[in-house]
Amino acid sequence: MAGSWLIGALLLTFLAASGAAFASRGLRVTTQRAVEMVNLVALVIALVLALPIVADVAQGQSLFLLDDWLFVDPLGCIFLGLIVVVALVTGLYSIGYLRHDLGSGEIGTVDLSRYYGFFHLFLFTMVLAVTSNNLIMMWVSIEASTLSSVFLVGFYGRKTSLEAAWKYVVICTVGVAFGLYGTVLVFANTNAVLANARTAILWTEVVKHATSLDRATISIAFAFVLIGFGTKAGLFPMHTWLPDAHSEAPSPASGLLSAALLNCALLIIIRHSMIAARAIGSGFPQTLLLIFGALSIAVAAPLIFVQRDLKRMLAYSSVENMGLITLGLGVGGPLGVAAALLHAINHSLAKALMFCCSGNVLIKYGTRDLDVIKGLLRIAPISGFLLIAGSLALGGTPPFNIFISEFLTVTAGIKAGYAWLMVIALVLLTVVLASFARMIGSSILGPAPEGMRAGDLSVMTLTPLGLALALTLLMGLHIPMPVARVLAQATSTVVAAPVAAARTMPSRSTFAMGQQPERGASVSDCLRLEPQMGKTCPN
Repeated sequence: MAGSWLIGALLLTFLAASGAAFASRGLRVTTQRAVEMVNLVALVIALVLALPIVADVAQGQSLFLLDDWLFVDPLGCIFLGLIVVVALVTGLYSIGYLRHDLGSGEIGTVDLSRYYGFFHLFLFTMVLAVTSNNLIMMWVSIEASTLSSVFLVGFYGRKTSLEAAWKYVVICTVGVAFGLYGTVLVFANTNAVLANARTAILWTEVVKHATSLDRATISIAFAFVLIGFGTKAGLFPMHTWLPDAHSEAPSPASGLLSAALLNCALLIIIRHSMIAARAIGSGFPQTLLLIFGALSIAVAAPLIFVQRDLKRMLAYSSVENMGLITLGLGVGGPLGVAAALLHAINHSLAKALMFCCSGNVLIKYGTRDLDVIKGLLRIAPISGFLLIAGSLALGGTPPFNIFISEFLTVTAGIKAGYAWLMVIALVLLTVVLASFARMIGSSILGPAPEGMRAGDLSVMTLTPLGLALALTLLMGLHIPMPVARVLAQATSTVVAAPVAAARTMPSRSTFAMGQQPERGASVSDCLRLEPQMGKTCPN
């Protein structure tokens, strides 16, 4: 396809930005201005490159590059778009956030080069992960994302930061090693069937021939993949690295970890679940996904409630939301898969907003302790309003986007015969809502501490948050038609795995576009997704 070269250009953009940021350390006096400009230019170029990719995929194309080692199908397009959007929000916010750290003397100009260098290197590894068609490259890119982001986790060099960074490396490296074992099993089995190592390594070929694979081997392989990449996705019980890493990293880096990195590992799990469903049936992979998803929600919800550290609270919220996405995938069927993919989008937007909001709180109060943070709405009204909106979004209240995907997940679960499980999930989600409601009442509303000077932060720390809030509201009120179309195509890809191997996708989405497609998609449109797709797709 003519647009395939854009995949390579996007990867090179982030890699070049990383190299330029590291190289700017030799400029000394002009380092701050140089690295900020490199960061800004790279974010704009990435957005310009990503838009045509999404447009091509929305029109029914799948893009291949480098002898099919790289590709973007509708499923990968969702996660690629999320990385670019979250990168834009957190990258812009990084400018204002790090200017404050630089002004306070907490970091030096050389640290700026280091931060932006690893920031864009991290983006490169994540884009590589979601565009890889090579099974081994998927694993390599996830492992590389650990090595690039660990320097962001330990950026401040404090004892707690370094401890969190080491914990992150050790747990994720050991965990992802399980994923490598599962990947090798899949490759070895496919190579035995095809007798062609070149094609046996390509995911599109593996899923095409999955019905010929050995059932026992694929069952074991998927269990290892789920444990391995589930570690990186933050699923219970492999989630223990996540609260420390997300709370110790700079706030924009925390947003990138939660809103983008977890999704990369999730995408690989989804791709392997498609292989498993074709090879052994959907029962086994869906059961495992249900178990890990339900346990993640059950463990994270009460831990969110007891947290008094703002960023740790948000980190456990990531565990809860990744569990909810996995639960939707475990429910299965067109509606369950669509709800899970929609929730991945919604959670990323809301979590990018909230972690950046936590950065404003840190700048203003100098602490993450919710017992100390009081009267934010009086001290910094705009930041306080944004934090209230983000908290209500993560709590799952309308008109914010997470309410839609949570509602659809519960609906899919009830329709699939998991009513009892959905009741438990609703109780746990109520606990999560109560946690954020308590935070709003105790830390955002009420009287401000004596002696604190009122006044909001700079434009550079508020504008990206406004963008994230606008996107969060947009996805809650009216899903744009290009997003709806790609979401439907991705759902069809997951539910009907053979479609994923085709180089062209249906030109017209099966997602219910209604009588007026130009208006976007509503909740009722989403609910009509299952009966429409059920005519051609297995459950």
